Amino acid sequence: MSLEPVKLAAGLLAALLIGGCATSTRQLMPTPTLYQLPGGQPVFNLPSEARRNPDLDLLYITDRAAPTAAELAAQGKDQAPLPYGQERARRIAFGSAQVRVVPGLDWETLREQSQLAERTRAVELELGQVHQLGAFPIEPYRLHRGENGKLLRDRAELASHYDAKAKLQAEVQRRLAAVPKKEILLYVHGFNETFASAAFTAAELCHFLGREQVCAFFTWPASSSGGFLTSYTSTTESADFAVEHLKKTIRMLGTTTGVEGVQILAHSRGTALTLKAVRELGLEAIAAGQEPVALYKIDNLVLLSPDIDLDIATQQLTGFLSDPDLVTVWPEGKLPRVLKGRLTVYTAPDDRALRVSQLLFRSRNRVGQLRPEDIPEKGQRYMAALGRMDLISYLGKRTDFFGHSYFTTNPQVSSDLVQLVRYGKQLGEPGRQLIKTGLITWTFPSASESSKP
Repeated sequence: MSLEPVKLAAGLLAALLIGGCATSTRQLMPTPTLYQLPGGQPVFNLPSEARRNPDLDLLYITDRAAPTAAELAAQGKDQAPLPYGQERARRIAFGSAQVRVVPGLDWETLREQSQLAERTRAVELELGQVHQLGAFPIEPYRLHRGENGKLLRDRAELASHYDAKAKLQAEVQRRLAAVPKKEILLYVHGFNETFASAAFTAAELCHFLGREQVCAFFTWPASSSGGFLTSYTSTTESADFAVEHLKKTIRMLGTTTGVEGVQILAHSRGTALTLKAVRELGLEAIAAGQEPVALYKIDNLVLLSPDIDLDIATQQLTGFLSDPDLVTVWPEGKLPRVLKGRLTVYTAPDDRALRVSQLLFRSRNRVGQLRPEDIPEKGQRYMAALGRMDLISYLGKRTDFFGHSYFTTNPQVSSDLVQLVRYGKQLGEPGRQLIKTGLITWTFPSASESSKP
């Protein structure tokens, strides 16, 4: 086997790890095109009392462990220690994470800078106070034998679980009361992310979605340091480890009284664990004779730069359709719905980070690299028959070094994402006038073809 692909993967992943080291601040993402002045839509439509604080208060859910001594030693001396590190915790914790806008800007200045294509003031994000509000018991939960020999859950452990669940759902309800949209935006990050970098991206998305929802992020123990091969492989297995915790998270969020919808945005390797979690939740509901969409209230599921093999993704999305013995509680000819909105997949063939995955896994196709022509007509017909699915390819120049974060670094792509999640616009409607290339495939117009909404 030639060493050249391995050397290329090593070089790219090493750069990815170095470039992704924890930083104390990050520049706010560029303004999406639909907001850019002159003529852009207002970013915010909030009541006056909500405009007093430019900083963002996010709900976090995590299965990261506390940072190790080695992780703390590796941090810069000028950085506040991160509350969670890269190791796995055998429990879910949750709390409040503040993301500050720095240097200190008043609301009107922030609003103005958030509508400029070229900003006249620096706008950066900094991780502020992080408060853990609760934690579930360590797993696996204790069991004991009853008098009749049956295996029973430990009552104290069970009470601790339900106490934590009640605290989490009460916190969600508290936040729901303060926002105009009674829905949750849940961001799931990918490889090479720290607690802080995940919080920054969640804050950027929340900000440009108008701060109208309960903004939350699920952060799992993705590796962001170490050798390129061990780091990536440990991240792959940590994603599998996190599936159960993300599944519980979505279930608890979606079944909280007052929640009308859950918008899930997953990036990179986070798409693999998100697909697994949503699939398992769907099967749970179906086995109980309930429609998943009614139970969990998942609206849009958006996969950004999916770092997942095409065949595996296809099987997870359609496998239950080819197993008629699985769905036996539903009338013949009727398939239960999982999503209220759409499954939207954003791809970029020039994504250099996914090139690493392709080489390491010897994968024929990573979903996040797909071009419209990579989906054969037969496959498009099948997906179109399922309905509620779009694959959108960005074919332009990279707007970040790896071309892996274009959903925040490219104003054209972020604008389309906002139109989908915030305004519920369908492809082809004003503001989402992309080029249709197939039954489910679309591309962004070139710079010369596009125009501001």
